Amino acid sequence: QVGLVESGGGLAQVGGSLRLSCAASGRTFSANAMAWFRAAPGKDREFVAAMQKKTGYTTVAGTMKDRFTIGTGNDENTVYLQMDRLKVEDTATYYCAAGSVSQSFMLQRPSSYHSWGQGTRVTVSS
Repeated sequence: QVGLVESGGGLAQVGGSLRLSCAASGRTFSANAMAWFRAAPGKDREFVAAMQKKTGYTTVAGTMKDRFTIGTGNDENTVYLQMDRLKVEDTATYYCAAGSVSQSFMLQRPSSYHSWGQGTRVTVSS
């Protein structure tokens, strides 16, 4: 298992920005991919973005592709999600996940990830 701690959530205005971070610890060698998912109240968990650590390959959900960016900082065990031009519908709890993913099309599946953070709440108001 990998320990994951998210930070950076909070309140933002429509059109504003937030940067979420996820710090991984423990058996980080067991995960070659990290991702962000979100769950709005009353809705199923939704894929947001993912990246494969070794290759640097990234993917972002189509509806967020032009506004959200996933990446790592100086420490490859910290993944961030840069969210720009926020919308009210981005309001959700955002979860960081880590897993061992063999093919890129599997990055969008929650079942591909064996470790999850507790989530960080993002509220976008108009």
